[in-house]
Amino acid sequence: MSGDVTVRTVETRRERETFIRLPWRLYQGDPNWVPPLLGDMRRTLTEAGNSQFKAGPHALALAWREGPGGRPEPVGRLVAGVNETLNRAKGAATGYISLFESVQDYEVARALFDWAVGWLRDHGCASVKGPVSPTNGDDFRGLLVMGFDSPPVLMDSYNPPYYVDFFERYGFTKDIDLYAYRYRREAMPERYDRVAAYAMRRYGFRCDRLDLKDLDRDIRDIKTVLDLAMPGEWADLIPPTLEELRELGRTLRPLADPCLSYVARSEAGEPIGFIIGLPNYNEVLARLNGRLFPTGFVKFLWYRRRIRSVRIFVLFVVPEWRKRGVTGAMFWHLWKAAGPRGYEWGEGSTIGETNEEMRRDAERAGGEHYKTYRIYRLDL
Repeated sequence: MSGDVTVRTVETRRERETFIRLPWRLYQGDPNWVPPLLGDMRRTLTEAGNSQFKAGPHALALAWREGPGGRPEPVGRLVAGVNETLNRAKGAATGYISLFESVQDYEVARALFDWAVGWLRDHGCASVKGPVSPTNGDDFRGLLVMGFDSPPVLMDSYNPPYYVDFFERYGFTKDIDLYAYRYRREAMPERYDRVAAYAMRRYGFRCDRLDLKDLDRDIRDIKTVLDLAMPGEWADLIPPTLEELRELGRTLRPLADPCLSYVARSEAGEPIGFIIGLPNYNEVLARLNGRLFPTGFVKFLWYRRRIRSVRIFVLFVVPEWRKRGVTGAMFWHLWKAAGPRGYEWGEGSTIGETNEEMRRDAERAGGEHYKTYRIYRLDL
């Protein structure tokens, strides 16, 4: 209990549905909020469809307060959990929080944070980070702290500015900021085509478009690159397993536009890097109000052909091939193919503030830092 606020762990299917639908109440009238698909969120919150939940214990909670007529109303929500797989790999005892939402009342936020702290201490955690992705991916990752004036792109977070005050007032401090860069196709430096062609010629590599007919081969090559390229010092990430990548591939395949994703390979066919982009389906989701059926699917098919933006959400190059123009060449291939298909702008995200090499590459390509997402930390 915190004042007139009660926090209870979600136990029933009905409570889970209340947890999922709470943002529709909180963001009513906000033109920048994009409703997620209800079906996608239901799958995210089941262990079978979520590698994060498979990796350790987790719990969902709802905050309740008495409303008109004495009936309790949901006023906030939170996920708390422990990724034991990540903790073993990093030698850590860190818990996580995710999917935080609250009405504009600090007492609600405090009650939810108190619940999470108690739950995580009971599960042996010495610290907590968040908000993290509920799937340990790039969806709903971080709290938006800069860039509230436009809608989020596909899989990005969105929240009102007062959430920042709630976290910091409770005692959370910044762990890391994640940057989003906006690119306008016409702002791509003209020299990029010459530089990319020269780099591929000089160093002997090519950029192959993602092959949906042989996706498993590309996924295996992406796994090879990730194992070699993901820095060991990154505290919150370890390379996904091949099965996790295959599961992600099955999920994203219906949404993919192959001209937005490339695998870079040496002349001998060795995978040396990859870039993955997707059409910004948030342009469509904003019109569906969370539902594909009965009429949403027709709208989806209609509006998906009119998407004008792209999210580039992952790019890696193996260490020995860095500083050889591989990043620029993949980026150039993506934008060269995107223009004729009607894409006008894109977002590259999310790039850690400490990843100075990638930030420089983004800025050289004409990227404008226009949003920041923050992961917070609290010692328990």
